[in-house]
Amino acid sequence: MGKGGLGKSWRRNPGKWLLIVYPWTQRFFDKFGNLSSPLAIMGNPRIRAHGKKVLTSLGLAVKNMDNLKETFAHLSELHCDKLHVDPENFKEFTAEVQAAWQKLVAGVATALSHKYH
Repeated sequence: MGKGGLGKSWRRNPGKWLLIVYPWTQRFFDKFGNLSSPLAIMGNPRIRAHGKKVLTSLGLAVKNMDNLKETFAHLSELHCDKLHVDPENFKEFTAEVQAAWQKLVAGVATALSHKYH
């Protein structure tokens, strides 16, 4: 099954996967309720809702690539002034993260071309 008995379901939930594989990131979500186990994280509705917000924001970024600072000004203020998130957390686009992103894009390209084969 892999990933703590979750089978392949973790692949559909990369934000949840982050909290499972890198448990130290859970400290940023301490108000989100039960994060005590992989199954608790996978079933947590607040984590799911946050994941949707992140994906929606990425879509917004794609639509506003020429105006990202203004587009994300409100989220920047939220993460700085209210949530007090260390800005270093947004700068960790490591080789591992880049490889995961490339894998995602390649998977989307494969899915889009599926009917052509």
